Amino acid sequence: MHKDWPAMAAELSGAIKEVRLGSPEVTKAFSAMARAATEAGALDTKTKELMALAISVAIRCDGCVAFHAQAAVKQGASREEVMEAMGMALYMGAGPSLMYAAQAVEAFDQFQVQADGGAAAG
Repeated sequence: MHKDWPAMAAELSGAIKEVRLGSPEVTKAFSAMARAATEAGALDTKTKELMALAISVAIRCDGCVAFHAQAAVKQGASREEVMEAMGMALYMGAGPSLMYAAQAVEAFDQFQVQADGGAAAG
């Protein structure tokens, strides 16, 4: 199953325009934030786009993937750089799941103790 990412970006651009027309002040502020966040500083813009692409994967946002993959190409990112960024996305997608799994077990144990009338689990 392959997606047409350039078509998705183009389609979303039209939909985003509608939101921009319906909520101009909010989208103007969002655009200003995007410009400020991606502006070169201690990190160059290419690095920031690679970060945004990795975050897009970790949060599972198709539209974000489309726009930040396009921006990474425009910023001159190599496929090798993208692959390293994807390694970080995989790591960060899995790491939070491990942390939440530990919390879920802890919560279960606490509710189990409560249900058992306060006796310690185990």
